[in-house]
Amino acid sequence: MLRRTDLREARGDVRALLPRAVFDVDAAAATVAPILAAVRQRGSEAVLEFCERYDGVRPPALRVPARALTDALAALDPDVRAAVTTSIERVRAVHEAQRRHDVTVQVAPGGTVTERFVPVARVGLYVPGGLAPLVSSVLMNVVPARVAGVGSIAVASPPQREHGGLPHPAILGACALLGVHEVYAVGGAQAIAMFSYGVSDCPAVDLVTGPGNVYVVAAKRLLRGTVGIDAEAGTTEIAVLADDSADPGYVAADLISQAEHDPAAAALLVTDSSDLADAVDAALESLVPQAKHAERIAIALTAPQSGVALVRDLVHGVEVANAYAAEHLEVITRDPEDIAARVTSAGCVFVGPHAPVSLGDYCAGSNHVLPTGGTARHTGGLSVQSFLRGIHVVRYDAAALAAVADAVIALADAEDLPAHGGAVRARLAP
Repeated sequence: MLRRTDLREARGDVRALLPRAVFDVDAAAATVAPILAAVRQRGSEAVLEFCERYDGVRPPALRVPARALTDALAALDPDVRAAVTTSIERVRAVHEAQRRHDVTVQVAPGGTVTERFVPVARVGLYVPGGLAPLVSSVLMNVVPARVAGVGSIAVASPPQREHGGLPHPAILGACALLGVHEVYAVGGAQAIAMFSYGVSDCPAVDLVTGPGNVYVVAAKRLLRGTVGIDAEAGTTEIAVLADDSADPGYVAADLISQAEHDPAAAALLVTDSSDLADAVDAALESLVPQAKHAERIAIALTAPQSGVALVRDLVHGVEVANAYAAEHLEVITRDPEDIAARVTSAGCVFVGPHAPVSLGDYCAGSNHVLPTGGTARHTGGLSVQSFLRGIHVVRYDAAALAAVADAVIALADAEDLPAHGGAVRARLAP
């Protein structure tokens, strides 16, 4: 089922040889730009029109009524509510450990620099609701924002025709459980535009976070600067680095688990064992037809973005995994700790046979809003730090300034900016 790429003789950069989802943000931007312009010019009315065009339903209002949130929480399945509560507790525990505290450094007698960590004032959190209502994305966005100390939190998720133009009830229930009262029935690029520009129903935010499809990513790219963004987190991807000790049933199940997200999802097995690749293929042939979303999964696994990369050995496998820079990377080998320690590029690493990606999607305590498309080479996942800004505060007394004045003046003269030095001279005793 999985097409194979033999990298055993490959040397150097293999990125161009690896299967990768076609995620043409620039092409999507051409579609998205008029949406952003319309929302900027016509506000809420344009947002409602795009909801009707792209989601097939015009919400009764952009903002979800408080009663709908209360009702959704009351109707939330008890097992789902318990699961969400467990996930919240674990995610909060991990993210509270990330909270940074102000640091003051005395660089000279009488001279200090303090770095203060200040939360953004208002954030817009995007929760996808297309092929799957991502209830877990509510808490993955909200919890770190809350831990960071963000005071104003708004959530947007697409309206659902089968739910009267409201977002999926489970998403609303999760928002209510977390105490989020500002929720909007808006999806896609129009949601990012609404958050960025502000409309009559929704004040503008300072930062937008959350995963989405290529149009959401394109909107975030185009609006970056108007608003802060976390990253360009698109369609899910999984890579599994495994040797012949791995259980092929585990590997197949994990590839399927991410492929069921979307036909555009990417699933890659990196292995030095042709026998394992054969066994995983056999397991997929058996398991895929039994899956609820078999058609979607089969498309994802047989598409160009998915496959098997055969490598010389596990050292080579780590090199390939780092080049691929997967959103999710599983390491299932004889010594997974040693191999995982060599990984430098991945959104999240899952170590050993009992840490599947789906654990991280829900209840591991890690955040599942992660970089995709190879951007894990330079970008990390959503965290408390995503919602904080570092502000330097400088305090120098007269003696401390005098002690460094010559150095400041010399550098100012070297840059031909004499007024910079003049600002220091003006403070020196005559």
